[in-house]
Amino acid sequence: MPAEDERGEEADAKEDRVDCRRNDAHQRDGGRERGGNKAVAGIVKHLGIALKSADASLVSCSSKDELARVRDSWLKKKLAISGDDAALDKAIAEVCAVMKADKKKGRVTFYYLLAEKYGKLAALGG
Repeated sequence: MPAEDERGEEADAKEDRVDCRRNDAHQRDGGRERGGNKAVAGIVKHLGIALKSADASLVSCSSKDELARVRDSWLKKKLAISGDDAALDKAIAEVCAVMKADKKKGRVTFYYLLAEKYGKLAALGG
Protein backbone atom coordinates (compact mmCIF):
# COMPACT_ATOMS: atom_id res chain seq x y z
CA MET A 1 0.00 0.00 0.00
CA PRO A 2 1.41 3.44 -0.90
CA ALA A 3 2.38 5.86 1.82
CA GLU A 4 -0.52 8.00 2.96
CA ASP A 5 0.80 11.20 1.37
CA GLU A 6 1.28 9.42 -1.99
CA ARG A 7 -2.34 8.32 -2.26
CA GLY A 8 -4.64 10.29 -4.50
CA GLU A 9 -8.01 11.71 -3.53
CA GLU A 10 -9.73 9.05 -5.64
CA ALA A 11 -8.07 6.27 -3.61
CA ASP A 12 -8.99 8.02 -0.37
CA ALA A 13 -12.62 8.39 -1.45
CA LYS A 14 -12.78 4.71 -2.45
CA GLU A 15 -11.40 3.66 0.95
CA ASP A 16 -13.92 5.93 2.69
CA ARG A 17 -16.80 4.39 0.70
CA VAL A 18 -15.70 0.88 1.71
CA ASP A 19 -15.36 1.95 5.34
CA CYS A 20 -18.80 3.57 5.31
CA ARG A 21 -20.41 0.47 3.84
CA ARG A 22 -18.71 -1.72 6.42
CA ASN A 23 -20.06 0.38 9.26
CA ASP A 24 -23.46 1.24 7.82
CA ALA A 25 -26.03 -0.62 9.91
CA HIS A 26 -28.52 -0.46 7.06
CA GLN A 27 -26.06 -2.24 4.77
CA ARG A 28 -25.41 -4.97 7.33
CA ASP A 29 -29.13 -5.62 7.49
CA GLY A 30 -29.19 -6.31 3.75
CA GLY A 31 -30.69 -2.96 2.82
CA ARG A 32 -29.81 -0.95 -0.23
CA GLU A 33 -27.44 1.96 -0.02
CA ARG A 34 -29.18 5.28 -0.55
CA GLY A 35 -26.92 7.97 -1.93
CA GLY A 36 -23.83 6.35 -0.45
CA ASN A 37 -21.13 7.10 -3.01
CA LYS A 38 -22.31 10.65 -3.63
CA ALA A 39 -22.72 11.23 0.10
CA VAL A 40 -19.15 10.08 0.77
CA ALA A 41 -17.91 12.37 -1.99
CA GLY A 42 -19.89 15.23 -0.45
CA ILE A 43 -18.41 14.60 2.99
CA VAL A 44 -14.89 14.39 1.57
CA LYS A 45 -15.45 17.65 -0.30
CA HIS A 46 -16.79 19.31 2.86
CA LEU A 47 -13.82 18.21 4.94
CA GLY A 48 -11.34 19.09 2.22
CA ILE A 49 -7.76 19.59 3.29
CA ALA A 50 -8.50 18.52 6.87
CA LEU A 51 -8.42 14.92 5.66
CA LYS A 52 -4.72 15.27 4.81
CA SER A 53 -3.90 15.41 8.53
CA ALA A 54 -3.94 11.99 10.19
CA ASP A 55 -5.25 13.48 13.43
CA ALA A 56 -7.97 15.60 11.81
CA SER A 57 -9.17 12.67 9.71
CA LEU A 58 -10.17 10.77 12.86
CA VAL A 59 -12.83 11.30 15.53
CA SER A 60 -11.97 10.70 19.16
CA CYS A 61 -15.02 9.45 21.05
CA SER A 62 -13.18 10.00 24.33
CA SER A 63 -12.76 13.76 23.76
CA LYS A 64 -15.70 15.88 24.91
CA ASP A 65 -14.35 18.85 22.95
CA GLU A 66 -14.14 16.75 19.78
CA LEU A 67 -17.68 15.44 20.17
CA ALA A 68 -18.99 18.95 20.82
CA ARG A 69 -17.28 20.07 17.60
CA VAL A 70 -18.96 17.22 15.70
CA ARG A 71 -22.31 18.23 17.17
CA ASP A 72 -21.95 21.94 16.49
CA SER A 73 -20.09 21.95 13.17
CA TRP A 74 -21.48 18.84 11.49
CA LEU A 75 -24.94 18.18 12.88
CA LYS A 76 -26.11 21.72 13.57
CA LYS A 77 -24.25 23.74 10.95
CA LYS A 78 -23.74 21.44 7.95
CA LEU A 79 -26.73 19.11 8.30
CA ALA A 80 -28.98 21.83 9.79
CA ILE A 81 -30.34 19.47 12.43
CA SER A 82 -32.17 21.20 15.21
CA GLY A 83 -32.66 19.74 18.61
CA ASP A 84 -31.27 20.03 22.06
CA ASP A 85 -27.64 19.20 22.66
CA ALA A 86 -28.52 16.16 24.77
CA ALA A 87 -30.42 14.51 21.92
CA LEU A 88 -27.65 15.25 19.43
CA ASP A 89 -25.04 13.99 21.90
CA LYS A 90 -27.02 10.78 22.25
CA ALA A 91 -26.93 10.26 18.47
CA ILE A 92 -23.16 10.85 18.48
CA ALA A 93 -22.76 8.35 21.33
CA GLU A 94 -24.72 5.78 19.29
CA VAL A 95 -22.31 6.18 16.38
CA CYS A 96 -19.40 5.83 18.81
CA ALA A 97 -20.97 2.55 19.95
CA VAL A 98 -21.41 1.31 16.36
CA MET A 99 -17.74 2.07 15.66
CA LYS A 100 -16.50 0.82 19.03
CA ALA A 101 -14.45 -1.99 17.46
CA ASP A 102 -12.58 0.49 15.26
CA LYS A 103 -9.49 1.73 17.06
CA LYS A 104 -9.26 4.60 14.58
CA LYS A 105 -12.67 6.08 13.83
CA GLY A 106 -12.53 7.72 10.42
CA ARG A 107 -14.18 11.14 10.30
CA VAL A 108 -15.79 10.46 6.90
CA THR A 109 -17.37 7.25 8.16
CA PHE A 110 -18.43 8.87 11.42
CA TYR A 111 -20.07 11.78 9.60
CA TYR A 112 -21.66 9.38 7.10
CA LEU A 113 -23.28 7.35 9.87
CA LEU A 114 -24.65 10.50 11.50
CA ALA A 115 -26.03 11.75 8.18
CA GLU A 116 -27.57 8.33 7.54
CA LYS A 117 -29.16 8.33 10.98
CA TYR A 118 -30.87 11.65 10.27
CA GLY A 119 -31.83 10.80 6.67
CA LYS A 120 -29.46 13.42 5.19
CA LEU A 121 -27.38 11.29 2.80
CA ALA A 122 -29.21 12.52 -0.31
CA ALA A 123 -28.63 16.14 0.73
CA LEU A 124 -24.87 15.50 0.83
CA GLY A 125 -24.75 13.98 -2.63
CA GLY A 126 -26.28 16.94 -4.41
